[in-house]
Amino acid sequence: MEECRVKGPAMLLAGTVSFSLLDATTKLVSAHYPLAQAIGIRWVVVLLLFGALRAVAPGAGGPLRTALPGLHLLRSAVMVVSAAGFFMGFRRVPLAEGYLVFFTAPFMVLALSPLLLKEKVPAAAWFWSAVGFGGVLVSVAQKLGDGGSIVGYLFILMGTACFAVTQALNRMLRAEAGWARLLFWGALFGLLVYGPVAAVQWVPPSAGEFALLAVAGIFASGGVVLSATAYQVSDPARLGPYGFAALPISVLLDWAIWGTAPTLATLAGGCIVVFACVMSERARRRAALQGMLAGNTCAPSAPKGSGVTERTAESGSAP
Repeated sequence: MEECRVKGPAMLLAGTVSFSLLDATTKLVSAHYPLAQAIGIRWVVVLLLFGALRAVAPGAGGPLRTALPGLHLLRSAVMVVSAAGFFMGFRRVPLAEGYLVFFTAPFMVLALSPLLLKEKVPAAAWFWSAVGFGGVLVSVAQKLGDGGSIVGYLFILMGTACFAVTQALNRMLRAEAGWARLLFWGALFGLLVYGPVAAVQWVPPSAGEFALLAVAGIFASGGVVLSATAYQVSDPARLGPYGFAALPISVLLDWAIWGTAPTLATLAGGCIVVFACVMSERARRRAALQGMLAGNTCAPSAPKGSGVTERTAESGSAP
């Protein structure tokens, strides 16, 4: 048990680093190559890596057959739009500012919970959602006043909204163990969509830039596998706060690669968003615990290791 408590957060942190490097790599190539080419190459690399892994370790990641093909198809289609939104958005805005918009994803999942997941959302969580969106406005308002790209922020908002839908669908697919289905079917669908367009719009890259485009696929594969595995060994309530590691990582990448130092507004907005997300999660967990106790008020306290805590966290936290 203790090993899982350490392994889950460690794998999620590694996955967060991988996704942050993916976004930085995407930003580096986004100004020089068409969207379809950059993302199409990413999916080719993902599928090649997946095929190589399955050749070495047959069955790694679990089965590919699914009893829910419709949900996987919908998830894959939403991922295609999400990838486009982040590609076009990070082309126009710094990583750290884009991540502040992205951190509204838990609040969007909150809004989807009653519709898709049939989960009750406490009023306090809605309040903290509003505070979180306020933090984003604190961060981007000055940039927009100084001529910042509203189009870039809107693209990232679009990508974030689609990512939130993906997370809700992931939660609906959680009964299917393993990460293989999530990686393979999403990558295959993405390649089928972007591949033909990439062939028409192809811009011959240099060897170095082609390597950079390919590395994005490695980061994408690592991010998906590490984060999926993390949620298999730890509950979402424990892992949630670790996702905010993307903010300092993006600030460092902005500073190291593009020389963009964070403004006070960015830092203040980031603090507000992170605080609001943490408080929103606390509100949901508290409501879930109260609901469980109300449903069985005569039951004794659950002993350590009984699984009640894990099930409460699973039902009361965002995916």
